[in-house]
Amino acid sequence: MAKIELTDVRKVYPGNVEAVKGVSLSIPDGSFVVLVGPSGCGKSTLLRMVAGLESISSGTVEIGERVVNELEPAERDIAMVFQNYALYPHMSVRGNLQYGLKNRKMASDEIARRVDAAAKMLEIGPLLDRKPGQLSGGQRQRVAMGRALVREPAAFLFDEPLSNLDAKLRVQMRAEIRRLQRRLGTTSLYVTHDQLEAMTLADKLVVLNSGRIEQVGSPMDVYEKPASLFVATFIGSPAMNLLPVGEGGVPGVSASDHLLSPGGRPQILGVRPEHMRLVAETDATQPGDAIFELTVNGVEVVGAESFVYGGLPQGGPEVAVRVAGYSHLEPGTQVRAATSHDAFHRFDRESGRRIVVA
Repeated sequence: MAKIELTDVRKVYPGNVEAVKGVSLSIPDGSFVVLVGPSGCGKSTLLRMVAGLESISSGTVEIGERVVNELEPAERDIAMVFQNYALYPHMSVRGNLQYGLKNRKMASDEIARRVDAAAKMLEIGPLLDRKPGQLSGGQRQRVAMGRALVREPAAFLFDEPLSNLDAKLRVQMRAEIRRLQRRLGTTSLYVTHDQLEAMTLADKLVVLNSGRIEQVGSPMDVYEKPASLFVATFIGSPAMNLLPVGEGGVPGVSASDHLLSPGGRPQILGVRPEHMRLVAETDATQPGDAIFELTVNGVEVVGAESFVYGGLPQGGPEVAVRVAGYSHLEPGTQVRAATSHDAFHRFDRESGRRIVVA
């Protein structure tokens, strides 16, 4: 096991295209850290620089207190699991698991021990004599994980390993990866664009945007206290509702004058759909509630809950409200939604950064 330390790491491609812009990050020994962000944010490039598959323009990468900038991938004591499995099609599963160990001139009895242990752990023993072409996507991913596992590396690196699997298999494999990491205690760096995957796997979540770190924290810290408008809208589905604040509060929202910022600082307010509730005209509301008058645009039913999407009288951004169970509301229906003032998040309109109110 090993700590991974990135210090002001940059990647500049020809034409002065800067893909990674001075990332500094500490990944504690034995932790599971997930890099998440949209396509093109630099997360896979960063992972490949840690792996040694991409050169580092400047900065340092340390694995186990050893600077590895100039070391070949095989010298870094890491194992990587790829999106496309990267299995040798002409070899059996056993051959794929053994290949890297044989290249390292490991004793045959030790190779057999490691392969058998990985096969038992991943429940792929019956597959050892099959070729990759005879396996399902989930089985191939297990074999790819097994090939990393037999290395017994200081760190695991995962590059969107579940993106080729169907939804049910992704859930199953997420649980499998997390269970294995906890059992082994191996430092792990995982890249994904799937926020649900990131939230359920990570000890520490690193949100990237345009080559820079937007926020680092536990999944719930990032969700409950987003550091910027980007994080607020990227983490969470549906995204956080964002509302511009005018001189008298939020246009179309009653009792919102209390939300004005001291000194009239231009801001945007955010509120999660689950912190809003539909209320009837006769329902009692709390003194601190802001009331939204909405025209229903549509309803998204997702099983145990529904999301009602509505527009404010003065226009502006659409508002999402989470409700329990199946909603029968039709487009065009007039509804009221309420939310407590302390459920709002404040962001500076110019910088997009979170405003902390004392």
